[in-house]
Amino acid sequence: MKKIALLVIIGLMFGCKKNNQPDVLPTDLNVKVTFDLANSGYTFPISNITVRIKSLTSGRFLSIATNDKGLGKFNNLPAGRYDVDVSYTVSAADYTSITGIITTKPVTFNAAEKNKLVNKDNSAELTLNLKAGVIGTWLVKQVYYAGSDRTLGALYRDQFIEIYNNTNEIMYADSLYITEIWGRQSSTNTTYNLQANGQYDWSKSLNMISTNGDPNTDFIYAKTLCMIPGNGKTHPVNPGESIVLAQTALNHKSPFVGTDGVTISVRSPELTVDLSKADFEAYYGSFLTKPLDSDIDNPLVPNVEILSYTGTDMILDNTGRTGIAIFKVDGTQIVKNWPMYNEPSKTTPSSTARKYYQIPSKYIIDAMEIQPNVASARLPKKLGADLDAGFAFVPKGAYTSQSVIRKTEKVENGRVILKDSNNSTEDFDFLDIALPRAFK
Repeated sequence: MKKIALLVIIGLMFGCKKNNQPDVLPTDLNVKVTFDLANSGYTFPISNITVRIKSLTSGRFLSIATNDKGLGKFNNLPAGRYDVDVSYTVSAADYTSITGIITTKPVTFNAAEKNKLVNKDNSAELTLNLKAGVIGTWLVKQVYYAGSDRTLGALYRDQFIEIYNNTNEIMYADSLYITEIWGRQSSTNTTYNLQANGQYDWSKSLNMISTNGDPNTDFIYAKTLCMIPGNGKTHPVNPGESIVLAQTALNHKSPFVGTDGVTISVRSPELTVDLSKADFEAYYGSFLTKPLDSDIDNPLVPNVEILSYTGTDMILDNTGRTGIAIFKVDGTQIVKNWPMYNEPSKTTPSSTARKYYQIPSKYIIDAMEIQPNVASARLPKKLGADLDAGFAFVPKGAYTSQSVIRKTEKVENGRVILKDSNNSTEDFDFLDIALPRAFK
């Protein structure tokens, strides 16, 4: 009787229907957790690590803890698709003791398998390989990509990216690179070479050189790339403060005159944002033949240096098929000379086909992935678990004024410390109305 009752409870919890059909019979999911430590010579305990799954049908969660072999089992799961996540934090003292590498901050390991199909024909053991990510000094704090209402708001011209100093000391934003990450944009397009996970297989790109690492795991690819100018000490950012990069650094709540002489205004100012006090803006008008009429250069706000761009302005994909990364390099690197590659199409691309900067992951300070709000519209992840084991999204989708924003972890002496576990599913929340320099 107890077993029957348990099956009924799990079936109700996960919204299982028609469980008399073979393809929706309850199925066990076996998981194995390991650490990606290469030939490091040290190991971490693999027992009592929490594995969590989320049903993409019902949105409900279940969790288990691994045994001393790193194994765990979810019993009698309703067939369907699930997100599977593991996040394991090692204290600074334990990490230093085990590895001999001195650190003053906890180190978080992540692994994830998104959109995992679980049914009677797909019940093989799932291995989750934990990877340590860099805990950022600079963090992507807020991304306003959705834009505001198309008739009542500002469309997409009010988008912005906010970067945060999560340390306890002054840092300088000079030569900080900000990129929008590129990857597969359609689940139905079959003209590209793909990896087993469904994402682009960049190793098949024309003239790809792979001697410096795996093109798919050791690099990301930039849709857009810009750099904050300065001489190294030009743009100080205090602990617990932000810099805001605006598409157009104007007050979008108020009317302004476009480059064509026509006044641009919104019907509902409360749906959009004031970006007149942004720290930087991405101005494309100086190098485009026909820039957007709304792309006004605010003389009071410095422009970022544009290395690579698409379209007519810094327009973020407002459906959520995107991601943001920030990085810095040392004096040995000239980023504008880094290689660029075409998408890995099955046919030879034309000589004029767009190319994307290849960015080594080792230089990335922080990265976060964004996905569409509707689960069925999501695409294979562009970022590995070492950079971002999850993804963020705004629940209402495009043109809703919502932004994704990093959660507050704690406050020390008045300074807000933001959450950073390298898993955007856990680290990010959302604002109903985007607001620069807000906290959640």
